[in-house]
Amino acid sequence: MILVSACLAGIKCRYDGKDNANNKVMELVKNGIAIPVCPEQLGGLQTPRIPAEITEDKVLNKKGENVTSQFKKGARETLRIAKLVNCHKAILKQRSPSCGYGKIYDGSHTGKIIEGIGLTAQLLSQKGIIILTEEDV
Repeated sequence: MILVSACLAGIKCRYDGKDNANNKVMELVKNGIAIPVCPEQLGGLQTPRIPAEITEDKVLNKKGENVTSQFKKGARETLRIAKLVNCHKAILKQRSPSCGYGKIYDGSHTGKIIEGIGLTAQLLSQKGIIILTEEDV
């Protein structure tokens, strides 16, 4: 089973209540090959929500509120689901503070992209799950 970012599967769970639908990812879900998850919702954040970015070792939303604990909880819950479905691979949304792998926003909320990894992607990778992004499929 492949874990996928729910927004890539066409689920409207992005911070702005929209999705990042990816036809290839949606087909994997439709065919029962992948299971969608949204770490931010699993961490207790609502949709829509204030956008958040990683700043040093914290996740801060655009209002400056620290939402690190919700992002960490979402990462742990995502890992728990991955283990339940025997997942060895994940396709995650690039640049996200949860799912970003290789590229994330820099924390300034100005759209600047830097090298980095989101909290969920980092935890899954540490546990041996192969991480891909929508740019890889």
